Amino acid sequence: MEAVPTTRPIIGIIGNRYLRANTKDTMLAGIGEKYVLAIEAAGGIPLLIYLTEDAAVLDRLYGLCAGLVFAGGEDVDPAHFGAEPHPNLGTVVPLRDAVELTLARRAQADSKPVLGICRGIQVLNVAFGGTLYQDIPAELPGSTDHYASRGLAERAHAAHPVALATDSWLAARLGTNTIDVNTYHHQSLRDIAPGLRITGRAPDGVIEAVEGTSAGFVLGVQCHPEEMWESAEPRWARLFQGFVEEVCQLAH
Repeated sequence: MEAVPTTRPIIGIIGNRYLRANTKDTMLAGIGEKYVLAIEAAGGIPLLIYLTEDAAVLDRLYGLCAGLVFAGGEDVDPAHFGAEPHPNLGTVVPLRDAVELTLARRAQADSKPVLGICRGIQVLNVAFGGTLYQDIPAELPGSTDHYASRGLAERAHAAHPVALATDSWLAARLGTNTIDVNTYHHQSLRDIAPGLRITGRAPDGVIEAVEGTSAGFVLGVQCHPEEMWESAEPRWARLFQGFVEEVCQLAH
């Protein structure tokens, strides 16, 4: 990556809760290291925002951050966008939904920069008023296998290309109108929320990127660039570098 900013902004990454291996009830709070390393290498200072029901703690953590990253993970509960659960709905984590939707809406109101990755793009869309396909194979027959990279030893596996809007921030930042991505999702964006626009699609039409159209900075990508930027596709490093730059600019 390029040289890091002189003043490094604190970037909050919303975490998750995990069951400790070989235990029945001992939980861990954390997030995948790849997210942390990508933000650090881009010039940000990553800060874990752990899942909590304590509003005062969440408020304080939010206040420390100049930008937020919403990472990958479980399905978003369809109750949050007015739909009944599909038979193929995966695991939902009510506390994570509550924390992330709250923070996304607050960031939108404050014009605080946000980056959504995989589940994160879906959270942003729902938080701002959009909806999701709960299961791509069932609801979009004939679509590409968007779980194609799952279970492979190499998580940076390039499964398919994404076509980017020529006038998008992402195309300008990556220096291309098409780029290969890995893919680990069975949900995707359906109705796009107000204030967002589609800037990337897979060959089958599934939405792969959105950007904000109003104040602040909003970017969502359906792939996992934190798995690709180091070697598989170095151009993805520009996404993280650009995000940190946007955070720095909007913080002053």
